[in-house]
Amino acid sequence: MYRSHDCGSLRASDVNKEVTLAGWVQKSRDKGFMVWVDLRDRYGVTQLIFDEERTDKALLERAQKLGREFVIQVKGTVIERESKNAKMSTGDVEILVKELNILSESKTPPFTIEDNTDGGEELRMKYRYLDIRRNPVRENLIFRSKVAMEVRNFLAGKDFIEVETPVLIKSTPEGARDFVVPSRMNEGQFYALPQSPQTFKQLLMVGGMDKYFQIVKCFRDEDLRADRQPEFTQIDCEMSFVEQEDVLNIFEDMTRHLLKKVKNIDVADFPRMTYEDAMKKYGNDKPDIRFGMEFGELDAFAKAKDFKIFNEAELVVGIAVPGANSYTRKEIDKLIDWVRRPQVGALGMVYVRCNEDGTYKSSVDKFYDQEDLANWAKATGAKAGDLICVLSGPANKTRTQLSALRMEMAERLGLRDPEVFAPLWVVDFPLLEWDEDTERYHAMHHPFTSPKPEDIDKLETDPGNVRANAYDLVMNGNEIGGGSVRIFDKKLQALMFDHLGFTPDEARAQFGFLMDAFEYGAPPHAGLAFGFDRLVSILGGQETIRDFIAFPKNNSGRDVMIDAPSAIDQEQLTELNLKVTL
Repeated sequence: MYRSHDCGSLRASDVNKEVTLAGWVQKSRDKGFMVWVDLRDRYGVTQLIFDEERTDKALLERAQKLGREFVIQVKGTVIERESKNAKMSTGDVEILVKELNILSESKTPPFTIEDNTDGGEELRMKYRYLDIRRNPVRENLIFRSKVAMEVRNFLAGKDFIEVETPVLIKSTPEGARDFVVPSRMNEGQFYALPQSPQTFKQLLMVGGMDKYFQIVKCFRDEDLRADRQPEFTQIDCEMSFVEQEDVLNIFEDMTRHLLKKVKNIDVADFPRMTYEDAMKKYGNDKPDIRFGMEFGELDAFAKAKDFKIFNEAELVVGIAVPGANSYTRKEIDKLIDWVRRPQVGALGMVYVRCNEDGTYKSSVDKFYDQEDLANWAKATGAKAGDLICVLSGPANKTRTQLSALRMEMAERLGLRDPEVFAPLWVVDFPLLEWDEDTERYHAMHHPFTSPKPEDIDKLETDPGNVRANAYDLVMNGNEIGGGSVRIFDKKLQALMFDHLGFTPDEARAQFGFLMDAFEYGAPPHAGLAFGFDRLVSILGGQETIRDFIAFPKNNSGRDVMIDAPSAIDQEQLTELNLKVTL
């Protein structure tokens, strides 16, 4: 056998045991008459010792030639270390080596295989297999595995059945762009890679499976950022004979289970908030509620004065930043420059200092008296020592800008503690949203989402104000899951397609199989999908999902390790009946 123990398991109680270890050379220290080698595997590090008094000369010389990342096997005796290392789990012992086998030599790595490496991100992604040897990356992948196991354990305990759905499916026009796959055997036709198993899980409900889940790869050909990848993983779930409350209760319990099992944290409250309130109070539909700074609308106290900018604005709105009255004028000017950046897009910012003596000092004192500013403080919940930051302009745009400022100030003030978890359900989303480019409504979630029963009549008269029977689970300012009660009535589904601009023929061409299935007894059903990559990163205290993916793509959607995507040869193109023009 290659090893009798791993490199993280030996303790003082193992002294005098004969053992066999295998792993990678983390580093070696050669004193001429003595060589120490740190041997590493997935489980830890064990120190090896070779010395001229107890080690054969030839063996000592071989040890002196070991390079970093050589793969070796050693046999020897566990002995007590003279200089113990309390920072290592194996720090009380070392191995007096009697036999050394070099299993594989290594070139000098392009960066150090250590927790604090000297390798930049692009270099480490090119050599990702080396990066995985580092503790932080390896621990993230082990953590991901643990979360996946706990998901499966929980759902299996609730009688969910794991079912695999197809990866080669039909392209649909809704949502993000599909990745398409040409069919060699069906000339001129293409498969698509699934953005979600949505229709298949609904068909499983028609098939009577009742409770389905799958930890599944999905694909979207869209612009990338730190928390988005072209291929990603979902915890995909569907249930029959349920209403919205049933789904929310099950997945609240699953989230509590994960927090308890992987973080040992108890979370009792999962507050509910409507989409309308989330936008009004926080400026986005995934608010971070670990801290305050709720929006205060100031139209009633800021307009009808002589300040033209506010009078002409659709919305005047502010937040109270706790303790920020201590900011110097120079720091506030930098904050104003921050909101003016193109990424935020505000034209400027008005501020009010809330002084300890109960008075107020603002950048618009010329137009507003102490009573006006006191009303601003009341509307924003400002207290003595706070700084009120006010933006104005078009309502939706201004809320988005103030949301960005709120998150930035929370980051600067250390209010976004990654070890604090504040879940939240956002409900009652709009069913449809208007697209200016196509001049028609699109489904805000997907075309199978049911409208609120009391809003169905508005589909004909006021489609923009129809609420969806949809819900998102938000954690620490990130959407970690979303779902809806589905349409299971063929007539209502046809009506929905009509409002999305599908002709009956187009709807049948795209979704006829689902509409046909509904004619054979479809149960009421609903579901939810968690973004698994994002969920794991948040539970792991980080916001970049790449850190928890074994082989991620970069921001251009490229795998720099295997150099993909890449061109294919002419023979393959001919087989696929494709012509490529460069």
